[in-house]
Amino acid sequence: MFRTHASSFAGLPVIPFTPGMEVPADPSAVAWRLEVGDLDDEPEPEEFVALVEAMLKEVPADSVRAVVIGEWGMAYERPLPVDLLVNAASQWTGLRAIFLADLVSEQCELSWLTHDDITALLTAYPQLETLWVRGGEGLRLDAIRHVGLRELRFESGGLPGTVVRAVGECDLPNLELLEMWLGRSDYGGDATVDDLAPLLAGAGLPALRRLGLRNADIADVVAGAVATAPVVPRLSVLDLSMGNLTDDGLAALLAGQSLTHLAELDLHHHYLSEQAQQRAVAALPGVRVDVSEGRTPDVYSGRTYRFTAVGE
Repeated sequence: MFRTHASSFAGLPVIPFTPGMEVPADPSAVAWRLEVGDLDDEPEPEEFVALVEAMLKEVPADSVRAVVIGEWGMAYERPLPVDLLVNAASQWTGLRAIFLADLVSEQCELSWLTHDDITALLTAYPQLETLWVRGGEGLRLDAIRHVGLRELRFESGGLPGTVVRAVGECDLPNLELLEMWLGRSDYGGDATVDDLAPLLAGAGLPALRRLGLRNADIADVVAGAVATAPVVPRLSVLDLSMGNLTDDGLAALLAGQSLTHLAELDLHHHYLSEQAQQRAVAALPGVRVDVSEGRTPDVYSGRTYRFTAVGE
């Protein structure tokens, strides 16, 4: 799925930090990529520690606005060292955007990316506005209040239900965009409707305008829950794409509350019939409805199989 690294992040071009490099005239105008090793190398974790320390010495710390974390050393079995970023918070006072684990598949499969508790990261950076997290293995989060966040994104082939619930139980008064790739149970995506309930109630998300519950093996169940969710009337964009949505899920969604206030409904990568696709578009005049990338189920030995866009 991921074949190239991010070339831009938080509206800034990404450049890799290398010890001894010539620092740009305006260090705040770039997103700094921190990564050790290459596709043919297995770096040791100590190399990443040294890299972070070198950046703290060589790049004016108060000018750092965005950081992208790539390979940190044995990402397939060693949790991303969030503590290094937490310890840098007293110097990176202007940091507003963090992308954790921008690795391509050749470096580490999505389902292997190993995380830990990221709560301390949010606590250490109260002014953080954008947080992207790729991977879900070992990922943990406690319910907290954070007034800075505007954008929160989880890219995963299987997002733990505990994380889904924790996000819904957070108090995020300024969050405008929330995107969660729920994934498949065989890759750790064990979220249920009960886990989604606090999020869909929206009590801690008064500013939310764009909600993505994507890449869901349980897309039909999600659609049914969204149909009556209190958070929906405040949205301008609802994204249920990349999952296994069928005609039953769409019927449940359209049978619920009105969606005509939306600017966009994204359903791309789905298992809808032609008739259901046409119904979705006709039911929401004035709404941009994306029903591209329709897929056909695979049938083996009498069993039907559907696949999310992203698994491993």
